[in-house]
Amino acid sequence: MKNLDEVIAIVPGLSRTDLDRWIQAALIEADQDADRPALNETQVARVRLVCSLRYDMEVEEETLPVVLDLIDQLHAARARLHRLSQAVLAQDEEVRAAVLEIMAETRRGR
Repeated sequence: MKNLDEVIAIVPGLSRTDLDRWIQAALIEADQDADRPALNETQVARVRLVCSLRYDMEVEEETLPVVLDLIDQLHAARARLHRLSQAVLAQDEEVRAAVLEIMAETRRGR
């Protein structure tokens, strides 16, 4: 866990004002560590993403919640797909072959 001052020190270009605003808007989820807001590594990575979107790609502040929601949905879909693929791999050869055949048919447009 990193307190907000530590996060500001390691994320280039990040201002306390922006970080506070993003936490207030629930774009970043801060935990309480010894009665001070703190961020875990996942949230620090999210701060870096928000900075990249806002500063580098110049995504408007009002658009950030929509973009982040879409990214969150994409990550959730990837996680579900990974769990599904692991479940398929755990099946016997006949089931795996049937799944591959259905996927091939889908690609062919049937």
